Parts: sequence; structure tokens; C-alpha cells
Amino acid sequence: MTYVVYLDEFGHIGPYISRTDPRHNDSPVFGLAGFALPIDQVRGFGTWFFQRKQDLLAFEINRSDQHPAVWEKKGASLYTINNVTKYEELRRFTFRLFNKIDALGGFLFHVGGTKPHSPEEHNANHLYRIVLREAIKRINQHCEEDCEQYENFILILDEHDQRDALITEAAIAMYNSAEPRRCLIEPPYQVESHRYQTMQAADWIAGLVGRFGAVWKAPVEYPENEIFRTYFEDRFNQKSVRSGIRG
Repeated sequence: MTYVVYLDEFGHIGPYISRTDPRHNDSPVFGLAGFALPIDQVRGFGTWFFQRKQDLLAFEINRSDQHPAVWEKKGASLYTINNVTKYEELRRFTFRLFNKIDALGGFLFHVGGTKPHSPEEHNANHLYRIVLREAIKRINQHCEEDCEQYENFILILDEHDQRDALITEAAIAMYNSAEPRRCLIEPPYQVESHRYQTMQAADWIAGLVGRFGAVWKAPVEYPENEIFRTYFEDRFNQKSVRSGIRG
């Protein structure tokens, strides 16, 4: 079997000092999050997500001038405290999303960390490459060690301006003589999220993980994010593999 893994960014790739800092206050964490599906389940899942997106966000889609197939709402804008508190249908959809991925033989995944360097030492592109290497390593371990038989995977990322460097990083990981990532079939593909229902789903998951990560790693600064843990954390963790945000 071959998995197709869809990952998008969560948190913020820039430096972080504190939530009250006038400049570096976006998020204490950065990483990649999303989901994996068996390749023969991808098309059906894309249709399912497209239909659920239209049901959930009909008002916003109808007032836009775009076809629903290329209309998207970012996960960070969807998973706000107000939306999660006010709209029971969003909470129900989130549980259905987790369960759907699981029922199709897939899994949720996230990996990332805090940003310990000062703004002067912070290197955003280097951070992304580190997270990407770690994501490939963990998914490869899952395919080699956790599955009933040796599985392969294809990795799909949201488009990024450092495309060349990221693909090179993945290729090096694949063919590293000391510890090659043999389950990764090709270096990652990058796609435009507004044209891919699957990548939009990954972005929604990443938006939620960004809320988790902030309160996991900076609970004093983000106490209001406990509501995301209350509603979603247990179910989210049950459907996730080899995931975590490092301190």
C-alpha cells in the first residue's frame, strides 16, 4: 500500500519572544501537520471534504465570486475561539473529519517545535528544513515499523517560496547512505492549496494544531486555547501517529 501524506504549516515560522512583544509575538511554535490516506482513498475523500465544506461554509462560499472547488478558508481563520464556542456544527464536523480519515485507513500527523533562538539568530528557512527532515523521518518510521507490512508514501506540501531548497533537503534524506528514508517514493510535490481539497483539509488540521501548540508550549500566555484541548485533544491524539511538538 502507498500512503499520500498532505502537510501544511502550523504556528508561525518567524522568531518568537512573547505574546506581548511588540514585534515577535505571532506563535511560540512552528511545524507541519496534516494527514495521510491510502492512495486509493484520496479521490473519495476529496469529494467528501468538498461536500462537507460546502455544507459547513455555505454562507461564505455563496457570497464569494469563486467556484467552491477553488474557494478556500484557512484553518487559522476557521479554528478561532469564537467559532469553536459558537458553532456546534464546526465541532461536529471536526470529529467527523478525524473519524473519516481513520475509517479510510489513514492517520493524523504533526511535528514541530518551539523557537529557542533570538531574533538575530533565527533562520526561518533552516527551521523549515529541520521540521521537514523530522516529518519525513517519523512518517518513514511509521511505514517501516508500525504497519503490518512495509508501506510507502508520497508527500504533498503546500507551495513554498523555498521550493528548491526543500526538495533538495528531502532528496538528501531519501538517499542518505547512513539512514535512507526508503519508504518515501519521490521528493515532495508542492501544490496550490486553493485547487486541492485534500490540501485544504490538511490546512484545517494544521490550523487546529497551531492552537494546540500555543497552549501546550506557552500555557500561561495562551490560556484561552484550553477550549481547543477540551473539545478536540483526546480524539485528535487517538487518531495521530508518531506526532509531537518539541520544546
